[in-house]
Amino acid sequence: MEFKERKRWVFLGLPFTFTVYTVSDDMVTINRGFLNKSEDDCYMYKIVDVRLKQSFWERIVKIGTIECYTGDVTDQKLTLLHIKNAKVIKDYIFKASEEARMKRRTVNMQNIGAMQDLDGDGVMDDLT
Repeated sequence: MEFKERKRWVFLGLPFTFTVYTVSDDMVTINRGFLNKSEDDCYMYKIVDVRLKQSFWERIVKIGTIECYTGDVTDQKLTLLHIKNAKVIKDYIFKASEEARMKRRTVNMQNIGAMQDLDGDGVMDDLT
């Protein structure tokens, strides 16, 4: 599945910008510009978390902003500004990123509390 959306104005949700977001199974691509163009890519498996934000005016014109937190070097936070179908696209990115991590076997598990100061000397002791 692939989504292709344009950045929109909050005023009436009109797509009068030169920014195009493409979300596919394996990658998120942001194309910006008219005269000076730039293209930014991020693999799905690098996306760690996804957030949907909607202001009052965005809800009125049925658009939203998606923030993707990544492990990418160039963009640690990809922002898809003012797009239609934001909830559907956010859910898709979340599921596709999880599937991509499982397929590439790059799942990170958090090990909270693996190191503790057991004897109180100020040095962290390994629990293993």
